Amino acid sequence: MLEALIEPLQYGFMQRSLIVAILVGLLCAVVGSYLMVQRLALLGDAISHSVLPGLAIAFLVGANIFVGAFIAGVISTLLIAWIRTRSPIKEDAAMGIVFSAFFALGITLITTIQKQNKIDLNHFLFGNILGVTFDDVRDTAIIATVVLIVVFLLYKELLFYTFDPLGAQAAGLPVNQLNFGLMLLIALTIVASMKAVGVILVLSLLITPGATAYLLVTRLHQVMILGAAIGIVSSISGMYLSYFFNLPSGPAIVLVVSGLFALAFLFSPNYGVFMRWRQVKTKQLSNE
Repeated sequence: MLEALIEPLQYGFMQRSLIVAILVGLLCAVVGSYLMVQRLALLGDAISHSVLPGLAIAFLVGANIFVGAFIAGVISTLLIAWIRTRSPIKEDAAMGIVFSAFFALGITLITTIQKQNKIDLNHFLFGNILGVTFDDVRDTAIIATVVLIVVFLLYKELLFYTFDPLGAQAAGLPVNQLNFGLMLLIALTIVASMKAVGVILVLSLLITPGATAYLLVTRLHQVMILGAAIGIVSSISGMYLSYFFNLPSGPAIVLVVSGLFALAFLFSPNYGVFMRWRQVKTKQLSNE
């Protein structure tokens, strides 16, 4: 058993991949907790799809794809806010409009680049964590450090804004800046996760660990801590499954975290389907 755990670590690509997997699992769970509590999963989906044209353009001009993706994410965030504030269109509709347009543009650019250069850019969509370089590990670590420091420093403000935006505004907090800042954190998190699971599957890592933790604990900091543990365990487990069974790494990670959610959904002490059924049966028997 121990030999099986140690065997993949003799390879440099697995060492780099596991470091990125741990960072991404931790980062997505912490930032995604805010999305889940605010019921803004669609926002994460919108930004994750919107970074695609930035990736393609950065690749085309030879720039850092992390920078290109982040710029595209920021632009999409500004467009969503602009449409929402300058028209009667609601935020969810604005998200749908922007992310579908950006995603279509990104797919068009990637298809054009692939035809001209005869290369495969599908790893942008589905991830290729086994192919991460030292520079990718460094960039991911820097992004994760920056995001986690900001979350730590603004925890109370973001907590207040997340659960009571109107109350936070009445208390004098800059809610617009907090909202935009949260979107920037989401964009950075998505950029950091691209190599691991790609822009299509990143929403699962953003939402599912926090949702799983939410079924088991009640307070936001507990959701973050447990969600981070779930994200890290899922990322590492997915990497080992990918190594030993020759599976695509990104989907393997997502399948593991989805499986853990299914277990919590069925067996959570407070919200589990089977536990509730058992409580109902016990109550019926006691009444008889």
